[in-house]
Amino acid sequence: MSVLVYTESDGGKFKKIAQEAVSYAKGIADMLGTNVTAVAINAENVSELGAFGASKVLELSNDSLKNFNAEAYASIVAEAAKKENAQVVVLTSSINSKFIAPLLAVKLDAGYVPNVVSLPESASPFKVKHSVFSNKAFSHTEIKTDTKIVGLAKNAFGVKEHNTTATTEAFSPEISSGNVEVVSVDKATDKITIADAEIVVSGGRGLKGPENWGMIEELASVLGAATACSKPVSDMGWRPHSEHVGQTGKPVASNLYIAIGISGAIQHLAGINSSKVKVVINNDPEAPFFKAADYGIVGDAFEIVPQLIEKLKEFKSQNA
Repeated sequence: MSVLVYTESDGGKFKKIAQEAVSYAKGIADMLGTNVTAVAINAENVSELGAFGASKVLELSNDSLKNFNAEAYASIVAEAAKKENAQVVVLTSSINSKFIAPLLAVKLDAGYVPNVVSLPESASPFKVKHSVFSNKAFSHTEIKTDTKIVGLAKNAFGVKEHNTTATTEAFSPEISSGNVEVVSVDKATDKITIADAEIVVSGGRGLKGPENWGMIEELASVLGAATACSKPVSDMGWRPHSEHVGQTGKPVASNLYIAIGISGAIQHLAGINSSKVKVVINNDPEAPFFKAADYGIVGDAFEIVPQLIEKLKEFKSQNA
């Protein structure tokens, strides 16, 4: 019996959310008195997962899995769970994991709880705390099935290092891809993605037009951040829809979220509520975002942001 964790990678490199998921799985394994087994698909240096608590890594290399296919990946994780007699399966709350989770729950006849924010309150009964209602509240839910699937919310647990040595084992399960075939995937490769970013700089209609986005991109470059935008901005075609964050766009759970010229509609706030520190720059002191922000600056973004960029550049040069 073990705790199984699916570890996401991109281009062979493990994502931070994979390291966090293994750390979290180790916490559950310690509660249950067992070990962590990780499933790695087309990843490199899989033994490094031992540093985060994995005792074993089931390594699968298959060119047909180069592009993500939810049915195929779910079948792989299900076979791994059966092989390891896993009582608990840990996923993340990424888009890919949320596609896998319901398929996996059916295959394993398992209960599934997404957006979990902490270790189980108890192992028997198995109770977890998770965010609900677009991160406006928490629910404490008991999973009663023999096999339990937990979807860990991003940035909820953190990456924790352990002195575990991971053994690797080649894994070649029968793969079922269902009736879906991924023909091609187009994605940006020249910048940090919103899903993986520790810092996000986001702009709204207050920037007045796409021609003014240079300062958003420059601030993001100085901070090593991803760029994002509000729904009206993407609807007007100022920025691509891939940058739209909010309840109807991409959720953000960054360590720092900077909103510039965004009023703070409830749908936008619902999508970024899991970010740890929220900073807003807006010339309207009554903007709803100020009520949700940890830090707020009332003023003209066209004056404040360039000064902020210069101060950050100065700070970086002095501390290089």
